[in-house]
Amino acid sequence: MGAAKGGLRNAGVALDGIGVDTWGVDFGLIGRDGSVLGFPYHYRDSRTDGMMDAAFKRVPRDKVFEQTGIQFMQLNTLFQLVAMVEARSPLLDVAETLLFMPDLFNYLFTGVRKGEFSIASTSQMYNPREKRWATDMLGQLGIPTKMLPQIVPSGTVIGQLSNDVADECGVSSSIPVIAPGCHDTASAVASVPAQGEGWCYISSGTWSLMGVEIGEPIINAKSLRYNYTNEGGVSGKIRFLKNIMGLWLVQECRRQFARDGYDHSYGELTQMAERHRALAR
Repeated sequence: MGAAKGGLRNAGVALDGIGVDTWGVDFGLIGRDGSVLGFPYHYRDSRTDGMMDAAFKRVPRDKVFEQTGIQFMQLNTLFQLVAMVEARSPLLDVAETLLFMPDLFNYLFTGVRKGEFSIASTSQMYNPREKRWATDMLGQLGIPTKMLPQIVPSGTVIGQLSNDVADECGVSSSIPVIAPGCHDTASAVASVPAQGEGWCYISSGTWSLMGVEIGEPIINAKSLRYNYTNEGGVSGKIRFLKNIMGLWLVQECRRQFARDGYDHSYGELTQMAERHRALAR
């Protein structure tokens, strides 16, 4: 939040609105007094080890997919919450609202608790056919559903910047806080300069996402078998995609090279790789 406030302080121009997007699946819990209950966990935390198997003992894998259409990764919000259920976390008893990371920023900016569609869909807890939380499935897993926020579409005005934040950052409190495609890939796909049908996208980062934007989810035995996913997009679209190898290996190599005193840019690494003869098998 400090960095976000710093951005407001240093904007240098009059702002017509504020929008936040982030990575998916991670969340914070809000207590009855409005405070954030502890620090959010990062999805790479080891607490989800073994939680997929624990979940499937209560709800079979194919039933989870039928309800959500989301690919299986142990980092998903669903398995983070299963880990909390298995550990009998007291936070689940006192949490009033669960907010995903961009929703949490919006709450800290405005005091309004809402969940945006695209970020909610990454959780593996949302039913894209019925356009609601998969409450029956979540109940079978012991996850309390009373804390789940109302889901609003991308483009919704969440509220006005609170007076406290505006005063602290030296900006107007009349600035609206607007939910974009709050999942970063949803916003990235919305910006693709393509029209009509017959196009696909690749969004590259730590890993790469390759897919298409469609009107309705594809949830069947084949998409389950190949672990495709149906995530929400801007304007109620579905991003039907596959996670594929990304740039994590290159990022980690560059980081280690820098530790060893060889601080090469990505461009230099690409040129060096092009010049190097492939290793023999």
